[in-house]
Amino acid sequence: MYQPDLSPVADSLALSSLVAALPLLTLFVLLGGLKMKAHWAGLASLAVAVAVAVTAYGMPGRLALLSASEGAAFGLFPIMWIVVTAIWVYQLTVVSGRFEDLRRAFGLISADPRIQAIIIAFCFGGLLEALAGFGAPVAITGVMLMGLGFAPVRAAVTVLVANTAPVAFGAIATPIITAGNLTKIPYTEIGAYVGHQTPLIALFVPLLLVGLVHGRRGVRQTWPVALVCGAVFGLAQFVSATYLSVELTDIVASLAGLAAIVLFLRVWRPQGSEEARADLHKAARAEQAGGAAGQPSDPGHADRPSAPSGTHTGQDGARTPHDRAAATDTLPVAGSAQRIKGSRILMAFLPYLIIIAVFSLAKLWTPLKEFLTASDAKLGWPGLDGEVLTAAGQVSATTVYTFPWLSSPGTLLLLSGAVIAAVYRVTPAAAAREFTATLAKLRWALLTVAAVLALAYVMNLSGQTITIGTWIAGAGTAFAFLSPILGWLGTAVTGSDTSANALFATLQQTAANKAGLDPTLLVAANTSGGVVGKMISPQNLTIAATAVGLIGRESQLFRAAIKWSLLLLLALCVLVYLQSNVLAWMLP
Repeated sequence: MYQPDLSPVADSLALSSLVAALPLLTLFVLLGGLKMKAHWAGLASLAVAVAVAVTAYGMPGRLALLSASEGAAFGLFPIMWIVVTAIWVYQLTVVSGRFEDLRRAFGLISADPRIQAIIIAFCFGGLLEALAGFGAPVAITGVMLMGLGFAPVRAAVTVLVANTAPVAFGAIATPIITAGNLTKIPYTEIGAYVGHQTPLIALFVPLLLVGLVHGRRGVRQTWPVALVCGAVFGLAQFVSATYLSVELTDIVASLAGLAAIVLFLRVWRPQGSEEARADLHKAARAEQAGGAAGQPSDPGHADRPSAPSGTHTGQDGARTPHDRAAATDTLPVAGSAQRIKGSRILMAFLPYLIIIAVFSLAKLWTPLKEFLTASDAKLGWPGLDGEVLTAAGQVSATTVYTFPWLSSPGTLLLLSGAVIAAVYRVTPAAAAREFTATLAKLRWALLTVAAVLALAYVMNLSGQTITIGTWIAGAGTAFAFLSPILGWLGTAVTGSDTSANALFATLQQTAANKAGLDPTLLVAANTSGGVVGKMISPQNLTIAATAVGLIGRESQLFRAAIKWSLLLLLALCVLVYLQSNVLAWMLP
């Protein structure tokens, strides 16, 4: 049986840590420095991890490769299974024509572009993050803001900054589920800790958004609604992650934030809405003309817009024959003569209501929850299970692969999608074509996640991760302050909070145990730190630039977003450090 040695290189923990870090350094250099495609960088780093495991740690090559195969399997199912089904559900709303109705429905809430930025980039973006993640919210909401007249740079930076607080619970809490699987800490416990950290980010993000859209003047004129949305979103995250369902947290928070805006605007109206629209259109024209482009926080001055917000209605395919036949219960679209029926608004939001219903039954109704959990298949990985010990000499539990074929959030999304397709009258053949097309689009993402999880399993089972964690633990209690930085760095480089947890969750756990800190706190800090690294990841920057037509100008977006990323990271570092001692009462 293989048992890892913590100091295999010259019997030195420091030197061994440097060697153990080679796979991570390879990944960071190839992605961040050489800008290699993520799947190739992941495969190359995996090869380095296997080489280090065999040559430096003395792990048999057979066990190293089997470790990689188990990690790849876990990356594909359940992680990427969740992503595939989530994006498939979104595609069903597009092919049915209902997604366009959803975009138009947002215009009913407010014609003010600053409030629309909060609604679309933060609330709806959070909903997309909850269901899909992996760049989908940035791409979709960026295009929607462009349709409202936002200049490309302003639209891109706005959606990048908005895609923060929801990331930890994205793709039905995939980052947290991944951390739980790797550390064997119940993911519900990790999620509850994260739910005591990210709400503080959520509180201030809407304020940042109105500042990005319309500068200090926008903050002065719209801070009440921004603060209400952020507070309600954060409170809903806290309640759902702690008491309801980790998987449903972002869905609950996004809908709660949206409802808060709707209700608040019944008793309050922002000043300067017309001026804000005029400034945005002027900035867009200036950017197109090669003028003062790329200044998200400098909106310009008054000039009447060429077209009011809300006039972009998209394709008429959203209207079915029976929709056009019924001309009752119509409501005016804010800022437009267009009218949209209340029944179509309900149909536009129906997929998200169906998903909430399905997940609520599966996660909150105890008999069904127990039935689904009992269906999980546990498999001792062939040739690996029972062959690897931990550094403490115990048989590793990581070699047992759990196949949650029925209880997986991905399977629940598949079931939800079948119901949505039936309600939207999408034929089984069309739904199957969309599923196949989604698989094809995600083929490189599938390979990337499989490679990164394979890398994580090799590093964990060979002992590389625990070597690094033991060495870092020498920082003692000060490591609590540094802990979110690892998550920030991992997500900034890989573009995925899930990948950051795959790389560093076990390391955080090891360092916490060695330093006498709460391991759940530091694993949660890794997840929370990752959310503020998402906005500057090359993957997300590329997606945002592509969505708004700024290919090749990612560096401009990076410069605009980095200061906000670092500011939020500093706030998280201080919070986690305080939660490790004087604010320990905040934790669940």
